[in-house]
Amino acid sequence: MTPREKQMRRAQRVRAKLRKQATGRPRLSVVRSSKNIAVQVIDDERGITLASASTQEKDFRADTANGSTTAAATAIGKLIAERASKAGVEEVVFDRGGYIFHGRIKALADAAREGGLKF
Repeated sequence: MTPREKQMRRAQRVRAKLRKQATGRPRLSVVRSSKNIAVQVIDDERGITLASASTQEKDFRADTANGSTTAAATAIGKLIAERASKAGVEEVVFDRGGYIFHGRIKALADAAREGGLKF
């Protein structure tokens, strides 16, 4: 089994547990690479993305030199909380996507909580 297949299995296992506890709340999904981090607020019932933020956005790249730091993850967490509140979302379930809740993932989650998202 390749490392990518293992990661996909972990992500599916996390999502299966989230579906049981979601009860109508949108999902805050995180995608992390070695150079960037992206996050989306997804309404699985309707199949649409309500809000998104990424270190690859033009205005974000102008402010920050590197998208692979915890500082960048913190900034993205605050940005997604702001955009989600504009979209009318206050409560979400956190989908860490099979990544360990540590480092950039934890920094993003803490910043999103500080920004007003509840999960």
